[in-house]
Amino acid sequence: MRRPGFVLSPWPWRSAAYLLTGAVTGALALVGIVTAAAAGAVLAVVLVGLPLLLLTALAGLPLAWAERRRLRLVDLDPAPDRHTPPAGTGLRAWLSTRLREQATWRELGHALLFAVLLWPVDALAVTVALLCPLSLVATPLLLATVGDGRETKVLKAWPVDTWPAALGIAALGLVLLTVGAYVLGVAAGARAELTRLLIAPRGGDLDARMVELTRSRVRLVDAFEAERRRIERDLHDGAQQRLVALTMNLGLARLDAPPGPLADRLAQAHGEAGRALAELRELIHGIHPKVLADYGLEAAVADAADRSPVPVDLDLRLPRRFPESVEAAAYFVVREALANVARHSGARRARVSGGHRDGRLVLRIGDDGRGGADVSAGTGLTGLADRVSVLDGRLSLSSPPGGPTLLTVEFPCEPCEPSEPREPTGRCA
Repeated sequence: MRRPGFVLSPWPWRSAAYLLTGAVTGALALVGIVTAAAAGAVLAVVLVGLPLLLLTALAGLPLAWAERRRLRLVDLDPAPDRHTPPAGTGLRAWLSTRLREQATWRELGHALLFAVLLWPVDALAVTVALLCPLSLVATPLLLATVGDGRETKVLKAWPVDTWPAALGIAALGLVLLTVGAYVLGVAAGARAELTRLLIAPRGGDLDARMVELTRSRVRLVDAFEAERRRIERDLHDGAQQRLVALTMNLGLARLDAPPGPLADRLAQAHGEAGRALAELRELIHGIHPKVLADYGLEAAVADAADRSPVPVDLDLRLPRRFPESVEAAAYFVVREALANVARHSGARRARVSGGHRDGRLVLRIGDDGRGGADVSAGTGLTGLADRVSVLDGRLSLSSPPGGPTLLTVEFPCEPCEPSEPREPTGRCA
């Protein structure tokens, strides 16, 4: 509307068409809703009216469908349907889904507002901003045809019997028609924004995408944890068993071989096989330790503390199990943090503490080392932060130069009940 050519563009006529079709649609909606509600209320005592009352409750659906298409006249942004697909097939599943949706009741509220208040406003705007100026512009034509050049009435109220007066009124009509073009644009724009707010808010796309993104992220986390467990199981039951058998066969071969170069080579091969088996066991333990799956996070953290080269003090109180994805991520953070303490901190002792309160699992890993760790430096701490953020967790680090260092991680979660099975995908069932 700020452009100089707005009056001569199609937009005023599109606005007029939007308001005019709104007036017609609203009048039809008013008749349909009142008829269905009245008939349903009268016939409800014999149960015949119940379907009509249900139809009245769903009256917003077809009206919203029409409104989303009418919006294209004045709004080029698409207005998508906010309804979710039914959970099953058939009329019953469709009705169950629609009656439980918030969008259905928002559209019903819009339908009632439209039928009672909005369509008269649309009709008034079209009458004042378009029909009245057009009737003024047509005054000379009416004087020449209907009045036979002698007299006519402007808006059926004021008589005009001279051509200069008729031409002056026509000029005034052109001016009012120009002003009316902007009035139509404002009215149609406000009307479209109200409709979009009620049935198709602009932020709805972003909200829907955020919800879908969150669900996709959860599915990816679950799939990742399931794949980790599959790899761990395949290594434990496959490659590790074959290495154990190979080590035993090499050990038996060493016993049977006479002293000499062959025995020395068998001894060397036996040692290499033993070291490979130890590394494989350590790898399997790092992927998903069996103690974590069998006994939970507290036992797994205690096992990681026992394996740490730096002595670790434990103060962990976790009376119940947690979703598997949370336990796996928390164990990964503790294990990597203790590994960083051993590699980089120069600490003499470390400490792991934490518990669950206020719907959050909180873990703290500290040490008395030299400090100076920085999450933004692109070290392994960045990977820890990413792993935590995937589960909507939060990681904070305090590590001033000279120490001490304290790493705190929080996961929003609830513990599983003792009798509640945990699904392989990582949730309490």
